[in-house]
Amino acid sequence: MKRRAPRPGEFELIARHLAPLARGEKGAFGLLDDAALIAPRAGHSFVVTADAVVEGVHFLRTDPAELVARKALRVNLSDLAAKGARPRRYFMTISWPDWVDGPWVEAFARGLGQDQEAFGIHLAGGDTTRTPGPLSISITAIGEVRGGTMLRRAGAKAGDGLWVTGSVGDAMLGLKVAREGSGGLSAGDRDILLGRYRVPEPRVGVGIALAGLAHAAIDVSDGLVADIAHLARASRLTVEIRAADVPLSAPALRAVGTGLASVRDLLSGGDDYEIVFTAPSAAAARIRAISRRMGVAITCIGACRKGGGDVVVRAADGNPVAFSRPGFTHF
Repeated sequence: MKRRAPRPGEFELIARHLAPLARGEKGAFGLLDDAALIAPRAGHSFVVTADAVVEGVHFLRTDPAELVARKALRVNLSDLAAKGARPRRYFMTISWPDWVDGPWVEAFARGLGQDQEAFGIHLAGGDTTRTPGPLSISITAIGEVRGGTMLRRAGAKAGDGLWVTGSVGDAMLGLKVAREGSGGLSAGDRDILLGRYRVPEPRVGVGIALAGLAHAAIDVSDGLVADIAHLARASRLTVEIRAADVPLSAPALRAVGTGLASVRDLLSGGDDYEIVFTAPSAAAARIRAISRRMGVAITCIGACRKGGGDVVVRAADGNPVAFSRPGFTHF
């Protein structure tokens, strides 16, 4: 039986794998202090978000370490994107179970390094600890916006159009494929869906471009219908979704065709990490220009009207679509 390589001690682990990730952040002091020193640039404000990913809930133990790292960072970058914020730095707390060894940590740090370079963000501090339970990674990410331009859930106005980036439902299908098999899909479709689940694409550039244009925004983490419901309640409006206009990828449509999932499943599945936002009708041309410039599909899927903070999903015939579970919930 092949023996697992031992994991280095805490301070050796930090020095070897994590401290190099902080080299671009002067206020991190090489991770040799108990705290970091940071300040926003003149005329800017910090936007701070925190998200955790947990083995068995957000990723599988069999997922490659590099991809676990990238997902842990990207779900936080998605929150910043939905606020219109540019990523700057992050803090990370990791609880390592005994099955994690040195090579796994090395691969994990390599994945973080790849995405730090891709998104212009650096590690600024955090903590490492052991746990008898599942692997848990908690990240607090800090971005910057020009003063007063942060997008919020509240702020949608009656008459606004409802828009979403990318496509919806792929990540839910990716998890289903990882757990249950391909369900009759081709190897190519399976790989695309697995990729959407394991390595979400935070729409950072789109979010920055929407600051000052969109009225309200949220990222799709719990499921499209559930997250639009959060926006509707915060904005105290009724939001109508045209189910037939919700963008689905070709692999997702084929998955519906094989019976692997229904369209209702795709609209309530989580982990897409797309941005859903509202904007006035006069902004439509500018939104389409952003779509072309960023190379990201942005689709109008509904509208906002006066109401009591609820969501109505309408089928192509205009009848409402009922959902027993509009999205993922931890409790």
